[in-house]
Amino acid sequence: MGSIPKDAPAGPGKAKLYGRAFYQSIGSPKYILAPMVDQSEFAWRMLTRSFLPEAEQSSLLAYTPMFHARLFEETEKYRHAHFQATRPGTDGIWLDGHPELDRPLFVQFCANDPKHLLNAARHAGPYCDAVDLNLGCPQGIARKGHYGSFLQEDQDLIFRLINTLYKELEIPVTAKIRILETKEATLAYAQNVLRAGASILTVHGRRREQKGHLTGLADWEMIRFLRDSLPKETVLFANGNILQGADIEQCLQATGADGVMSAEGNLSDPSIFGRAPEKGQEGREYWRGRDGNGGWRVDAVMRRYLDILHKYAEGTEPPERRPLFVPGEDMAWIEDSEKAEAAAEEPPAKKRRKEDSSNKNAPANPNLSGVQAHLFHLLRHFVTKHTDIRDQLAKSSRKGMPGYEAVLSAVERTVARGLVEYARTDGQSWEDEVKGLYEQDDGVEGESSVATMKRCKRPWWVVQPIVRPLPSEALKKGAIRPSKKEMKAEGTPKEAKQPAVVNVDTSGETTADTTPKPADAAVAEEIKKDGATTEQQKDLAARDKLVAG
Repeated sequence: MGSIPKDAPAGPGKAKLYGRAFYQSIGSPKYILAPMVDQSEFAWRMLTRSFLPEAEQSSLLAYTPMFHARLFEETEKYRHAHFQATRPGTDGIWLDGHPELDRPLFVQFCANDPKHLLNAARHAGPYCDAVDLNLGCPQGIARKGHYGSFLQEDQDLIFRLINTLYKELEIPVTAKIRILETKEATLAYAQNVLRAGASILTVHGRRREQKGHLTGLADWEMIRFLRDSLPKETVLFANGNILQGADIEQCLQATGADGVMSAEGNLSDPSIFGRAPEKGQEGREYWRGRDGNGGWRVDAVMRRYLDILHKYAEGTEPPERRPLFVPGEDMAWIEDSEKAEAAAEEPPAKKRRKEDSSNKNAPANPNLSGVQAHLFHLLRHFVTKHTDIRDQLAKSSRKGMPGYEAVLSAVERTVARGLVEYARTDGQSWEDEVKGLYEQDDGVEGESSVATMKRCKRPWWVVQPIVRPLPSEALKKGAIRPSKKEMKAEGTPKEAKQPAVVNVDTSGETTADTTPKPADAAVAEEIKKDGATTEQQKDLAARDKLVAG
């Protein structure tokens, strides 16, 4: 059973479970789908759960995308555009937090004011199991607005944010943090969060500056140190370095955590928490090569995703689909499909602009706004090779679901041809493609990602991880540049031209980053405004600070 923090007396209202008792009440899940801005919405959570047996789908704990607490509190339009717990104009249960479809669910907020956070949490409370405070976002927009990981220097404010929810909210509060420079500082940080009343602590094993090309490896040893140093009843989730399903168990063993959270690994492979079919039981959705390695086919996963969008986001029945192709079957449908698409001419520019304008006026739907970005993650290795489909996907969002269906049709045809070629050559066609990778030396562990790429690499027709180059590799490729201090130490001339920041693909090729970067203009504007009041908030905190322990 979880113990009540000594410095956080129970608040008014009905009794609520805390800590391990709460964790057990939601099934003690060890698989956790991370909160991701505009990317962990209802439809994606449904897709991720679909790869678990139906009886086990509730064992996956999922988080909503991060919401802006002040906007969520004050703006009904913002709430409806991001969190569809009830149908517009009614009290009827709808999507987010649906008791039969979307539980357990934690709603995450970024905040720097306890009052705004509490009021936002009360709006979400009836439709989730807990509210989580984001203390890990490392992006510049969080720095400007004084949110996420940029609160870690203000431990008193962190305590007040969590403690306010602990005392006043009817459901538990949890928190997600990043590690600090030292074990001692990180432990003190974790203790402060728990003492304030957090029922569950998620630790991302990277420091704030580890982002983008500087992401590097997460520190599992630091998480293990926290596990061994904190009270045994503490519920601890580990986050970082999860590329494949096998990494989950390895992380559990290495860190001693209760559960493992996946973010980027899940975006490129939503089946990451599921189990591969037994040999001989693959069916049409799962492909296994002659070496025994395999994965879920990209056309199968994309079908699942679009069917969920049709059913839940649009409220319509998914289109009737032909069975997924397997080698040995008639391929006449490929030519028929291509002819049908060629006959469907692009509408005149004037009509197209009118259609695009009408789409812009449609009500915001969080499940549709992130589709294109999801597909770029899902198809990353696929579109790196088949750039014609990459270009088609880049233009698809203006057409909505018909545009995505057209991309799916092209993906299905291309996968079919790839499977036929693999079967015809007994796998040699694929081995020729990756020969260069496997001829490379693995390099030094911690400085080279070659061994990881070899372990994760699969044919482009199956979903698979996106392996980031390590900082030292990114530096060599010119994707990042040394700091001014480092250049001065190395004697680099000031007038030397600095390399541009580019995206490095896992194949080792340098490519343009085609992934759309979704941005919420309202949130961005609000965060800019909040940045102007940071000093006032610090003054207030100084007058009303709570000492953690």
